[in-house]
Amino acid sequence: MRVLPTDLVSTSRRESWPLIRLALPICGAQLAQAGMSVVDIMMTGRHSATDLAAVSVGASLWMPLMLFMTGTLMGLTPIVAHLLGGGRRQQIRPNVHQALWIGVAMGIIAALVLWFCVEPVFRWMEVPEAVAQQAQAYVGAVAFGMPGVAIFLSLRAFSDGVNHTRPALWISLVGLAVNIPSNFLLINGGAAVEALLGPATPGFIADIPALGAWGCGIATALAMWVMSVAMVIYTQRSRAYGDIELWHSPSPPKLSVIRELLFVGVPIGVAIFVEVTLFTVIALFIASLGEIVVSAHQVALNYTSVLFMLPLSLGMALTVRVGNTLGSGDARLARLVAWNGILIAFAVAILNSIVLWLTADTVIALYTHNPEVQALTLSLIGLAMLYQVSDSLQVAMAGALRGYKDTRVIMLITLLAYWLVGLGGGHLLGEYGLGPWLAPMGVHGYWLGLVGGLTVAAVLLGERLRRRSRRMIIKAQQGAA
Repeated sequence: MRVLPTDLVSTSRRESWPLIRLALPICGAQLAQAGMSVVDIMMTGRHSATDLAAVSVGASLWMPLMLFMTGTLMGLTPIVAHLLGGGRRQQIRPNVHQALWIGVAMGIIAALVLWFCVEPVFRWMEVPEAVAQQAQAYVGAVAFGMPGVAIFLSLRAFSDGVNHTRPALWISLVGLAVNIPSNFLLINGGAAVEALLGPATPGFIADIPALGAWGCGIATALAMWVMSVAMVIYTQRSRAYGDIELWHSPSPPKLSVIRELLFVGVPIGVAIFVEVTLFTVIALFIASLGEIVVSAHQVALNYTSVLFMLPLSLGMALTVRVGNTLGSGDARLARLVAWNGILIAFAVAILNSIVLWLTADTVIALYTHNPEVQALTLSLIGLAMLYQVSDSLQVAMAGALRGYKDTRVIMLITLLAYWLVGLGGGHLLGEYGLGPWLAPMGVHGYWLGLVGGLTVAAVLLGERLRRRSRRMIIKAQQGAA
């Protein structure tokens, strides 16, 4: 029952490149989608401080909703991967149709929440009136794009499940290409375009008023729908999917299939939501420590989040590879594929730590010229180097477990590790210390809490993966007997 070194070496030679080839387009797509947020912040920041604050506050409401949808619809990926690995291609189309029903329903519900629930939230948060009005207009515009992005996410989960991850990259780049000029036009108005292009500017464009944060929301919704339509057209016309034809004989909603998709997907959505809200709550806790601390925290978090995209993408690709292998009925090989992917994630973590060590000073200087912020950020980057290994390992192990369709335990481990250990331990160290032995550590305490939480998650997920893979091998052997 042990994983023999020779078996792992053989699997590594055979599986490493297919895994990396799956992961790189996913990573590119994640970066392109993150680029949209960067463009929103940069362009609204140049327009006015009020618009920047409105977009920042508004994004803190709609982004968690979208990420919850993303996680929930990711439940389709291991299901499709199992069906593909088992040669049951004819069952993929009805599962995709049910995921689309779920996605559209979630998109409409998210839009309704954003239209009707943000005003009381802004009042509760005591957002200044001018910012709240702009943020409400921004969020209301983004809400129109939520059903569109849900369709895109459903089809992306299908495409990833059949080992075809490149469309997500190219279509995310299309979305970014739409987002940039739309933002510029709608935020700043046609006059800004006329100043840039001169007399060549069409009259109807020159007459568009500057809409600020509202225009940013419209541009975001437009990019979402463009990505959705592009993904529909691609899945309809591309030959990459072979004999899997999605767009004929639409399947009506089927409760049994929807139940399985939600059973696998909702825990993923909850786990992602918990992770996102963890960082939001930490940001709220440290807000009282002053602008230097808040700025350093945001710079360090933003920089390390970019490097985290590759381990995250490896975890998503590992879901597909493990699911394919389990679908073919080879539980022993699935375990080898999983641990090979985890070894690759470990190597990426070491590489990320080296990159942080070599580039921290230069990159931090690009974010800020304030020497106090630079010094504090550098100390936080040092702590980030500590959790690169545990963070990369835990996201790879979670990806492998999703390949086993084992998502509820991931959710429970995430709740325990992130909130109890990460947030609870971080708040204890940051605000209170350890009595006479350790003074309150401020923001460093919160980051040490993150190190502890991610380490606990990696240990627990590793043990869960060991037990789950072993159980699947025993079950396969008993079935063969």
